[in-house]
Amino acid sequence: MRAWAETATFASAQGATERHIILHVHNDLEGFGKQMEQIQKAYTLLLGKYGDAKVIMRRYLLSDIDNQASILRAQLQHEGTDMGAVSMIGQPPLDGTKIALWVYMTEGMEVSYSKDLTTASHNGYCHNWSTNLQSTAGGSFAQTREILEGYEAQLHHTGLNLADNCLRTWLFIRDVDTNYKGMVEARCNNFTLQGLTPDTHYVASTGIGGQPILTQSLVQMDAYAAQGLRPEQQRYLYAPTHLNPTYQYGVTFERGTAIQYGDRRHLLISGTASINNRGETINIGDVRAQAERMIENVEALFKEGGATLDDMVQSIVYLRDVADYHLVNRYLAERLPATPRVITLAPVCRPAWLIEMECIAIIPASDANYNNF
Repeated sequence: MRAWAETATFASAQGATERHIILHVHNDLEGFGKQMEQIQKAYTLLLGKYGDAKVIMRRYLLSDIDNQASILRAQLQHEGTDMGAVSMIGQPPLDGTKIALWVYMTEGMEVSYSKDLTTASHNGYCHNWSTNLQSTAGGSFAQTREILEGYEAQLHHTGLNLADNCLRTWLFIRDVDTNYKGMVEARCNNFTLQGLTPDTHYVASTGIGGQPILTQSLVQMDAYAAQGLRPEQQRYLYAPTHLNPTYQYGVTFERGTAIQYGDRRHLLISGTASINNRGETINIGDVRAQAERMIENVEALFKEGGATLDDMVQSIVYLRDVADYHLVNRYLAERLPATPRVITLAPVCRPAWLIEMECIAIIPASDANYNNF
């Protein structure tokens, strides 16, 4: 086997078991086909090892999506795999390989699959993961507007809406330095129409460079929504000693969201960079110092949600410059030795930001007012 896995598991006697897994392949394999084959073999072994688990979401990170996506899709269909929420994005893994895979799976939930959508139900909650939402109409503003309107229609079809039910989005932008502004403006306009304002709340999110599957697409979105949560089960994380509200510099997302269940708490942390509580980029030009401040900011958000870095179960780290990989990889191995993670080439929305990370934490936190996860 030429692939290997990093795994974090949260198990509860009362609720579902959750596993976040990052699969890597060794970089001495030649060609995408061989690397994909090893990733898929490792994935199949995982399914056998965790026989009662259901896969909720997969995200494949690809080095050359224009050539690789069709090959990967054909392989998945050939294997007869229920597609469900399978995300593919052009973000080259920076360990020199052509493919990496993030897998989220659970045990103890009722799961159904359809094209680019997984629905998982348990204890009165319904979790919907949607992937590969995209458009080919116009520029990044028009495409983002169409993507969000399409996603909202999908939510409405199952009795949900964006303001009450959407917990997390990922927006991948082709040529982020050029197209980020249009995405931000369209999202702001749409959120206002949906009743999301600085006086209400926004959604945890990552907006990052990435190559969509379709060559005509400038923006691609994945999203996670949940039904059955009461409003008080969601709390937004601000860490005001370290970070400022995002609307102060014209963007509309939450720094992080904490979701309380009867037996645990999820912390969904948005893309976080080297920024202070005035919205200023700090440590310009120094990737090591930016990485340190990035981790400090994440720690502050975790602390507000009752967690520590040891509770992190998944992380994706984005770098603007491939030359920074080895330095950053060594630093993260020291700070996050047990966290499944992958480092990708993905420019951040501000050119001065050399690094950004997103992550998830799960902590045991009992609350008899709510159903278990």
